[in-house]
Amino acid sequence: MTATLIWTLVVLVAVGLYLSWTAGRLDRLHARIDAARAALDAQLLRRASVAQELATSKVLDPAASIVLYEAAHAARQAEEEQREVAESELSQALRAVFADARQLDVVREAPGGDAAARELTEAVRRVPMARRFHNDAVGAVRRLRQHRKVRWFRLAGHAPFPMAFEMDDEPPPALADRAA
Repeated sequence: MTATLIWTLVVLVAVGLYLSWTAGRLDRLHARIDAARAALDAQLLRRASVAQELATSKVLDPAASIVLYEAAHAARQAEEEQREVAESELSQALRAVFADARQLDVVREAPGGDAAARELTEAVRRVPMARRFHNDAVGAVRRLRQHRKVRWFRLAGHAPFPMAFEMDDEPPPALADRAA
């Protein structure tokens, strides 16, 4: 009787330690999502700010300036539910404005334009990387939360189910060529 009780306690302690370790891992993954989301938000804000600054610099033609400014402004002001759409529209506006590589050359020829073009290129290049890191973290949490042990023992607590950030982040060819 005593040996059975001891083995039962050992098994319960081992299972408890394993569940505790799994809950800690899940918590760390949720923290990783929060950090990745903050980095993604920062990169999206940077891209929108640079695009808005470029649109108001009077370097671009008026039609391109209006298109770029409105898309950048909408991306910066978008509510969380509309953020993916607004950011995709900014990507489309950037592709429309910089569809012709000569437009980037016009920006570079303006005073301070070389720095502005470099900053825009970096911002456009960093958004897909930040989105990929965020979505990878979301995928890791989703895979762990699908395990029976996580669901049965409610190891995720009251944390909301993580959602991936899906948007069109294809850079304009003129900026993608310069980034590589």
